[in-house]
Amino acid sequence: MDEQREYQTVTEESGNKPEKKKRGGTGWGILIGTLLTVIVGSAGIYLTCRLTGSQIVVTSGAGEGSAVLDADAVAKINELAAYIDLYYYDDAGAQALKDGMYAGLVDGVDDKYSTYYTAEEYAQSQISMTGKYYGIGAGLTQDTSTMVVSVNKVYEGTPSEAAGLLAEDIILSVDDVESTTMELTDLVQLIRGEEGSTVHLEVYRPATDEYLSFDVERANVTLPSVASEMLTEEIGYIRIESFETDTASQFETALAELENAGMQSLVIDLRYNGGGLVDSVVQILDDILPEGLLVYTEDKYGNRQEYKSSGETQFDYPLAVLINGDSASASEIFAGAIQDYEYGTLIGTTSFGKGIVQSLFKLSDGDAVKLTTAKYFTPKGNYIHGVGITPDIELEYEYLNPDGEAYEMQYDNQIQKAIEVLSEE
Repeated sequence: MDEQREYQTVTEESGNKPEKKKRGGTGWGILIGTLLTVIVGSAGIYLTCRLTGSQIVVTSGAGEGSAVLDADAVAKINELAAYIDLYYYDDAGAQALKDGMYAGLVDGVDDKYSTYYTAEEYAQSQISMTGKYYGIGAGLTQDTSTMVVSVNKVYEGTPSEAAGLLAEDIILSVDDVESTTMELTDLVQLIRGEEGSTVHLEVYRPATDEYLSFDVERANVTLPSVASEMLTEEIGYIRIESFETDTASQFETALAELENAGMQSLVIDLRYNGGGLVDSVVQILDDILPEGLLVYTEDKYGNRQEYKSSGETQFDYPLAVLINGDSASASEIFAGAIQDYEYGTLIGTTSFGKGIVQSLFKLSDGDAVKLTTAKYFTPKGNYIHGVGITPDIELEYEYLNPDGEAYEMQYDNQIQKAIEVLSEE
């Protein structure tokens, strides 16, 4: 008898439109939507796309039903395996070779955001999606051209601080895995793990030209994704580190506190914000913008999914938004919507340029694959992938303290420019 399974996708940048909530509610959480019906039968596996009705047959062996794994490909794989078995200097496990072959297939699409996961790697990836994870309490950033990973923040009272990590440290490897070999989101999964276990980090410290080793114990770390304060008597400031499950509720709390403190205009800082959950950024935009389209996605079949603001709440005071080359993904959804609605002034440098959607699919054997499944567009239809969003006022960051002491906002030229712009409105 054929067996039918439901396959789910956890989508970082897309998903079914969640129920509308007014300002003051909690975050919508992780978006999960069933995209495939999978039937396993004697002839193979039948995949049916819920969106288009298209069906793909994956045969149980090499044959006409498999476009990639034909007889020639099977013969070549076996030939390569024979050479490895005969001549490779060490023992190579059959499962490791299979996993490498699967990963290579996905790598063939030439998309750095598409990844194959073993069952163990898939389980680890779900830890951060559910929010049930243990970490070390450090903020990381990655250079998009060199893939170099550095620490941009060490949070107070966390294992990172206790171990001695410092901001601007460069992470060379995590448990012997070179940090430049994978995307930052995947590297973070290696750092996270069971409470009480340790992660080994090899680090280069530019400030002292030292190579250091750290064994950092993982702990239950709860990090805020929103920080706020008053910059002047009338200008408020909110920094959003990333768009997580509860970021919208944190934003709404911070906003209410600033309004109670007499805020008349607001600076929102998205610099170094690498993105996150689309439902989170959509809810925050819903708090700010009038009724209308916020962002939409399109897949290769032309299927379009729209995210809209209800207009039930919106700002009626001046707004400035800070962005830079590390503002990516969900941050660009935010900046793009603000710019298209002409609802605030973007200040800084051109954003990263990630305008694509990834979805994670679990396979029949417990492994998984993350694929880029759609493009996203700003309300006016701008596709920003590889281009980024150009700010209204282009201004390179400069720290204006001549003594070069610890960071203070009063010496941040981009923040000071935002204050200047808002003071004139």
